[in-house]
Amino acid sequence: MALSKEQKLTISEQQHTTSSEQQVALDAELQLWNHTFGYVKSMALKAALDLGIPDAIHQHGGSATIPQIVTRITLHPSKTPCLRRLMRVLTLTGVFGTQELHDDGGGCDDELVYTLTPASRLLVGPSGQNVSPLLNVMLCPIFVSSFLDLRGWFQHEMPDPSPFKMKHGRDIWELAAHDAGFSRLFDAGMVADSGFIMNVVVRECGAVFQGISSLVDVGGGFGGATQAIAKAFPHLECSVLDLPNVVAGAPADTAVKYVAGDMFESVSSADAVFLKNCKKAIPAQGGKVIILDIVVGAGSSCDRKNVETQCLFDLYIMTINGVERDEREWKKIIFEAGFTSYKIIPVLGTRSIIEVCP
Repeated sequence: MALSKEQKLTISEQQHTTSSEQQVALDAELQLWNHTFGYVKSMALKAALDLGIPDAIHQHGGSATIPQIVTRITLHPSKTPCLRRLMRVLTLTGVFGTQELHDDGGGCDDELVYTLTPASRLLVGPSGQNVSPLLNVMLCPIFVSSFLDLRGWFQHEMPDPSPFKMKHGRDIWELAAHDAGFSRLFDAGMVADSGFIMNVVVRECGAVFQGISSLVDVGGGFGGATQAIAKAFPHLECSVLDLPNVVAGAPADTAVKYVAGDMFESVSSADAVFLKNCKKAIPAQGGKVIILDIVVGAGSSCDRKNVETQCLFDLYIMTINGVERDEREWKKIIFEAGFTSYKIIPVLGTRSIIEVCP
């Protein structure tokens, strides 16, 4: 039986509706798959760091083919096709770029040339510009394994044990005290992070260090951040307060003074306290607390990736009972501590400078 024009249109509309419903389901599945495989992106980056792929490309002048990369990394020849698959993921996610090297007539297939991007340029180069040590900490099995039983952790009362302590039997500081390898890995990561971000801070936020003559960095470790401040502002008398075992390993050839102590008992007096909310240690007039931390939602709040990264980092440090805060939460802490004003300067990517005054 022949169908009328109206009947054909009705069937077509039904097919289109069904197709749209299926597409919604397929898109939803894609979203879940992409989310589920997020850890594969992290492990691909870890593999690249462990193999030394960024350095291999850098040593070839910033661009290299697979055969050229292979000459500078340790790789079994049978795994070369697998390396191409790894590089495909790392280029799709923006860690590396690609250019096509066309056949020159010699009968060879076209070869992709892998290039450094702004992201992978941060994985090579000198201290202060290289964030690889920090990523090595974030991606190390000790931290990653802390996420594997969050369900069990959610069933315990706060604050202890943290997911980290549940997994390893010690908190992060106890483990660092007992495991020299982890301690070196962690310290190198903190130094690299301080060097990178402080180079930005002294250029973009130098005004916050004006009008003060002394500064104490509370819990500043080996003083990477403080040394950058002291170098950029030689008029400042800079010191670091940290635990005795940390200060014992601090460098001696620096203008920064190292003070052994406990931040929870007392903080050295100075015009400015860096990183720690310590009202009693600063003068009532002209003093300030300078905090470098994440303010969730600050900065490029219209950039979904920026806010997502802030929230992901908050979940990451939850494994050691840490927490990141939005402005409302920071405001509550600041005012409850007796301070009267604050200013958020969101010019450090995911992080901000918070200038707090008595």
